[in-house]
Amino acid sequence: MTVSELRELTIGDLIAKVPIIQGGMGVGISLSGLSAAVANAGGIGVIATAGIGMREPDYFSNFLEANLRALRREIRKAREATRGVLGVNIMVALTDYAEIVRTAIEEGIDIIFSGAGLPMNLPQYRDAASKTKLVPIVSSGRAAALLCRRWKDKFSTLPDAIVVEGPMAGGHLGFKEEQLNAPAYALEKLVPEVIEAVRPFAEDANRPIPVIAAGGIYTGEDISRMTKLGASGVQMGTRFVATHECDASDEFKQTYVAAKQEDIAIIKSPVGMPGRAIRNPFVDAVDRGEKIPHKCPYHCIVTCNFPETPYCIALALANAQRGNLKHGFAFAGANAYRVTDVVSVKELMETLVKEYKEAMIR
Repeated sequence: MTVSELRELTIGDLIAKVPIIQGGMGVGISLSGLSAAVANAGGIGVIATAGIGMREPDYFSNFLEANLRALRREIRKAREATRGVLGVNIMVALTDYAEIVRTAIEEGIDIIFSGAGLPMNLPQYRDAASKTKLVPIVSSGRAAALLCRRWKDKFSTLPDAIVVEGPMAGGHLGFKEEQLNAPAYALEKLVPEVIEAVRPFAEDANRPIPVIAAGGIYTGEDISRMTKLGASGVQMGTRFVATHECDASDEFKQTYVAAKQEDIAIIKSPVGMPGRAIRNPFVDAVDRGEKIPHKCPYHCIVTCNFPETPYCIALALANAQRGNLKHGFAFAGANAYRVTDVVSVKELMETLVKEYKEAMIR
């Protein structure tokens, strides 16, 4: 292997030819279409489970069953379209977290990525016969060590890999607003910290715990920088929105294409976390203190104080996914303004690999 070649990403017995994980993006941005395309291109495709049943006719009256039905369908559709590696992203903060995890495992999904809270008890849902890999998403070395210790002591297991997501990511962020631009929380700082935090656990278990870098990674040069820091791979979300295979509407994708740097904003989400989104009239209205009328028949996020929230974030994101940006907005990473056109997943992956190789030989 030459210095410029991409290393495969190995997670247990799973091998991705290209060490790129497509981030799970809800509501409905990454479903079977995008995930299968990424898996076919050699990466790891990920279905987002948040609000996955929103298009089911009984979603508002039968929230749980609608989500589980849609999840099974999307996993099966993706599996029919690819022999590559597939994952699901399941937020710890989901009120139906346990049921979603159990269903994904029943469907034989390759990997569960779990963040938006520490998945302290995730291994309890996986029995000895399951081959599903468990990959928590953390935002610090301390969190990684805490989680490894918990899993080891309570479940006699360890994560199959760990994603460390920095503050430049899109969507809900695991940082306080004042930390987002602080050098101490830069991804370049977090990656080595997490690697060091999990090293003793990996050595004790005599097996690797790959660390995957996420949050603001945009080019192949960014990937090379992360691998030089010791990351085994990267997770990318924003770049995959502007692809033909992305499950969002064309209007949603064009929001990325049209965005300028000053349009990328930090918002206060109703679920109690800061979030990064593309500013539009809906976001401006919320900033002015306007309350968007909404009902909440299911309380989908544990941390959402729905009687006092100015709007329903699940509905806003679902509206945006369908192209109704008047009644919603698009989550996006810090580099979304750099998107200039919509391409195929295959073309994007080839570009990233080419950029990586060029960066490695410079």
